[in-house]
Amino acid sequence: VQLQASGGGLVQAGGSLRLSCAASVRTFSDYDMGWFRQAPGKEREFVAVINWSGSRTTLADSVKGRFTISRDNAKKTLYLQMDSLKPDDTATYYCVAGLRDKGIAAMGAFGSWGQGTQVTVSS
Repeated sequence: VQLQASGGGLVQAGGSLRLSCAASVRTFSDYDMGWFRQAPGKEREFVAVINWSGSRTTLADSVKGRFTISRDNAKKTLYLQMDSLKPDDTATYYCVAGLRDKGIAAMGAFGSWGQGTQVTVSS
């Protein structure tokens, strides 16, 4: 699986960004998909995951109510809509493909990672 994330940038606090992740894969719906992020000097953290069909999502407590994860299997693309951004959201965001129903930890440890896109939120 090859993943290409895009859509990052510089935004003021309270603003919005939409990240996209295009997958080069035979069957996109073979994979659960997720977003992780890593800020400078901090450990990588889970942000959001969506199951293969798009029927189930899980978001980290820190982004609930502000971020929305979605996917378009026909376009083989994953999205992360980020609203009400805060300076603490500043990080490199990575999309990840994991095997179906293996869980978030397995996705983080064994999934296929894209190259990351930088999000910077100014105060």
